Amino acid sequence: MSSALTDLFPLPIVQAPMAGGVSVPQLAAAVCEAGGLGFLAAGYKTADGMYQEIKQLRSLTGRPFGVNVFMPQPEYADPAAVDVYAHQLAGEATWYEAELGDPDSGRDDGFEAKLVVLRDNPVPVVSFHFGVPSREVVDTLHRVGTFVLAAATTPEEALAVERAGADAVIAQGIEAGGHQGTHRDIPETDGSGLGLLSLIAQVREAVGIPIVAAGGIMRGSQIAGVLAAGASAAQLGTAFLATHESGANALHKRALTNPLFVRTELTRAFSGRPARGLVNRFLREHGPYAPAAYPEIHHLTSPLRKAAAKAGDAQGMALWAGQGHRMARELPAGQLVEVLAGELAAARAALTGGGVL
Repeated sequence: MSSALTDLFPLPIVQAPMAGGVSVPQLAAAVCEAGGLGFLAAGYKTADGMYQEIKQLRSLTGRPFGVNVFMPQPEYADPAAVDVYAHQLAGEATWYEAELGDPDSGRDDGFEAKLVVLRDNPVPVVSFHFGVPSREVVDTLHRVGTFVLAAATTPEEALAVERAGADAVIAQGIEAGGHQGTHRDIPETDGSGLGLLSLIAQVREAVGIPIVAAGGIMRGSQIAGVLAAGASAAQLGTAFLATHESGANALHKRALTNPLFVRTELTRAFSGRPARGLVNRFLREHGPYAPAAYPEIHHLTSPLRKAAAKAGDAQGMALWAGQGHRMARELPAGQLVEVLAGELAAARAALTGGGVL
């Protein structure tokens, strides 16, 4: 990674931006203060809501941080398929005593308004999910001194990120929790994504920009592994979801290590886009029938998910988690960064000294 970017954070540890209230300013600040790169998640927030969180984060730390933005989504959902799914969810609405959401609540997530805020109030790093911004957008952010990253799940997507002028690509393996950052949502390819180590190798041969590795990373030894494979830093989400500062619901945090939830699965059940979560009742019952319709399904199920959380029912919540969820540690975020850094140092020493990991 370019020295100018790595100079922003001394440790090769990036806290993934987790939308939905998880990546709160307190979490990002703790990671930044410990030497990593903390991130805010602008997804599902208004432009002003994003701005207020940026102000709050700046009051908590003077260190560099990042903000993640969702790319606008094309209109390709079949309205009839959305209507059919809404009928299938009628029983859930009755059970939780909640109304289904309006699937037509907006599809650009306030993208342009957020760009205005980020140009007028520049932040050190901005990353993009669900696609790659235009060269013009990247150039405008560069002009205000912001480093630009974007997620990719294939070598071809990484090439698109490089061509847009981004400073680094976030290589997201299929092990990652939450939404896959595919640039185009193609149902026929569901479940066929690349594992992280294979993805890093292919992206490294495809592009010349630095790589931030993401997907299932929970230990410092895994960070050492992706660095050895060619990444310049590692991005961890699920590992930080269980920390004290995380804004995740307590039920979600406990579910990560609860023996009741034995595995994860990619599903469209909650949002209409492939996302990895703990397998619960809602995912099992509705995942097989959920259409490719994001953000329509996200808007449709939002009241149900909130009602399930209010009722204390983890079986109706979107329990996003990566494949390494059982390795989650309930620590303060700053302490977790320190532990990860210690594990990374030990793994590097073992590799260079011929020891055993």
